[in-house]
Amino acid sequence: MEKIIKFLLYQINGLFPFIYEALPMFKSFNFIRGPFSYLKDYISYGSLSQKQPTPFALDFWNTRPMLYDRFEKAGEIPKHYFYQDIWAARKVYESKVSVHYDIGSRLNGFISHCVVFTKVVMLDVRPLSIKLDNLEFVQTDATNMNNIESNSIESLSSLHAIEHFGLGRYGDPVDPQGYIKAIREIGRILKKDGNVYFSAPVGKQRLEFNAHRIFDPKYIIELFSGLELKEFSYIDDNENLIVSADIKEVLNQNYSCGLFYFKKKSVK
Repeated sequence: MEKIIKFLLYQINGLFPFIYEALPMFKSFNFIRGPFSYLKDYISYGSLSQKQPTPFALDFWNTRPMLYDRFEKAGEIPKHYFYQDIWAARKVYESKVSVHYDIGSRLNGFISHCVVFTKVVMLDVRPLSIKLDNLEFVQTDATNMNNIESNSIESLSSLHAIEHFGLGRYGDPVDPQGYIKAIREIGRILKKDGNVYFSAPVGKQRLEFNAHRIFDPKYIIELFSGLELKEFSYIDDNENLIVSADIKEVLNQNYSCGLFYFKKKSVK
């Protein structure tokens, strides 16, 4: 029964994401408390502004109710991404590389961290119109990067991206082996002693079409067989960052984030 309920919730979330996201609000009755709190504050502000004149007087036609912010925490950490982005950005920073290449990672996370201290060449199948110092964008399909020379890249990352390749979610061609082709391309374009910072969901291996794949971490290491694993860390199901971990620890996890640091030791 639990599996059926989970399945139905995923389908609802896919069709009507705002309903799924609003569930916590309804469970806590904040959908009732919010409007009442807003009305109370509106009346209070109007009364106080009459006694203490201000250029910011109430104007009903300019009201913009924000009903639920008061019930949120001071800050939220997006699942996996917060610790992942810091982990990888620290690696890039410590390497002191002058140019870093990235495939499909978050612009408003890892990429924005890195452009503060180095140039980033961002590779993605989707277009990007943003202009930013220290950021260069190349639109390309990572499963076939024939516009990039073999053995030419010193530093490369791909964070929480490979699991989507070939599923069509982001407008890319459907290809069951898309993730394999992308990893082979990473190995091809990386130069000797080049570094790869890679992450993907790990746990019991499965496909959740068309959201993502979850990998057995040992399978990822097999796919990167031409590279040497220098570090494995992970973010567990409880959102704890475990640094320099044993891969065996992850095998019983459901949806963790594996963090892999590889180095290329030979050139074919």
